Amino acid sequence: MSDTGIVYTVFTKPWKRPLPELGAFISGLGFDGIELPVRPEFQVEPDNVGTDLPKAAKLLGEFGVTISSVAGPKDEATIAACAEAGVPVIRVCENVGRDEDYLVAETRLQKEYDQLVPLLDKHGVTLGVQNHCDRCIAHALGLRHLIEKYDPKHVAAVWDPAHCALDGEIPELALDLVWSHLCMVNLKNALWQRQNGPEAEVAQWRHYWTSGRQGLCSWPKVVQELKKRDYQGVVCLTAEYSDHDAVDRLIAEDLVFAKSLF
Repeated sequence: MSDTGIVYTVFTKPWKRPLPELGAFISGLGFDGIELPVRPEFQVEPDNVGTDLPKAAKLLGEFGVTISSVAGPKDEATIAACAEAGVPVIRVCENVGRDEDYLVAETRLQKEYDQLVPLLDKHGVTLGVQNHCDRCIAHALGLRHLIEKYDPKHVAAVWDPAHCALDGEIPELALDLVWSHLCMVNLKNALWQRQNGPEAEVAQWRHYWTSGRQGLCSWPKVVQELKKRDYQGVVCLTAEYSDHDAVDRLIAEDLVFAKSLF
């Protein structure tokens, strides 16, 4: 943890290298910890989470790297493994089905959370729900409406202001909405990039993931709002860049930028 009370972590999805190499690499970049994918073909897979996640936590700890969160299933096996490994948060993004009404999806998800709360309480693990663009719980208001009835020690908010920015939501108001349940902050950035020319009948756009300085989300404003509220905790740089070949360079630059802001 830095002297500002911020724990800097990185989502290690871009790096499928063996854990000893990963630990040395992440430590060398200057991060305090990671968010580890618990997914097929990654260092810890869902079928082996009970044995492999505690081993991974111990091994990475030898490099001074903690596992502050995992991105994986919200099932009992993963919850129990997180408790044993000392991982406090399971991060999830929630989809709205292609033919599903938004409010029907919200009710479905709350029924899932209702069943998970006793397990989360038993093991002392938090389910961190992140807002995500497209057909997901996409913005801070939707995230608040989904989780506000829960104790944040059980179900909390992972605020991703870049996804808010893609939907036109500004940091000042978005953070007001999720502050009561905030457990973690994601930092990345994106912009809308046009896919066809001005002569087209209908414009087509895609989101392009870029460095922290370049996108729609103002990292200085995000950090200003966090500092105003005396936020202390995990800030996870998600290492999501459309230029996949530049990931190592961009994540190093973004960590320097984030630390300079705090």
